Amino acid sequence: MTNLVTGATGTVGRQVVAELLRRGLPVRALTRDPATADFPAGVEVVRGDLTEPESLAAALEGVTGLHLITFGGPYFTPLESGPRILELAREAGVRRITVLHGGGPTPLEDAVRGSGGTFAWTVVMPVEFMANALEWADGIRTDDRVREPFTGRLSAMVHEADIGAVVAVTLTEDGHAGQEYIVTGPEALTLKDKTEALAAARGREIRLEELTEEEAVAQWREGGMPQDVIDFLLEVYGNTPLAGRTVSGTVEKVTGRPARTFTQWAEEHADAFRA
Repeated sequence: MTNLVTGATGTVGRQVVAELLRRGLPVRALTRDPATADFPAGVEVVRGDLTEPESLAAALEGVTGLHLITFGGPYFTPLESGPRILELAREAGVRRITVLHGGGPTPLEDAVRGSGGTFAWTVVMPVEFMANALEWADGIRTDDRVREPFTGRLSAMVHEADIGAVVAVTLTEDGHAGQEYIVTGPEALTLKDKTEALAAARGREIRLEELTEEEAVAQWREGGMPQDVIDFLLEVYGNTPLAGRTVSGTVEKVTGRPARTFTQWAEEHADAFRA
């Protein structure tokens, strides 16, 4: 009953691995570089690359649950290898598949949805990760400041450990086949709410400076961000979809416990924001 987690060294992947391990379930972590993966004892680490599907054949041996991501490169480059990955999964006897939704239609997710009754699949659709706040860490440590556009925007951001918990349950328990789960935190927050929570956790004030769209674009370009990602951020920040700012209750429904708050996340990561 082994579960294979792809994208295992990513923000969500590590949490899926940790939750499966916590539940005492066999877990195999797929990574391009096992030597640097740094997983705890009890995790079977295997080499593989989703952009090279044949590299998954050995990793899939004995696997009944498969967690998939939909991208295979920097800035969420969509995987084109979905059909072959699913063919290998079917040949290996995989029964359940979870897919971490990547923000829009992708070839891999489309292939999973179109697989009929071959797999019991679930699409897990998280909104903004609380871990995204780590992008502010440098500015907060050096200048006690967050510089962002659209500071009044709302986000029902979700703790990455809660995403991992939802994936672990749907990957290993019955009753979730064919479901699309929007996964959120327990409250919708503004940027002011977030910076205040971080300030309280680290014990020092943080200034919130609102950028114009032009200033934000210049800042993102200076950081090497491609234009399609910039366009995406302008859209979701300037006109956040209803699902991204509405509490879903999925975490409690699926796992049986309340979703973690951003205050909890801030306290857990306070050292990252201290000089």
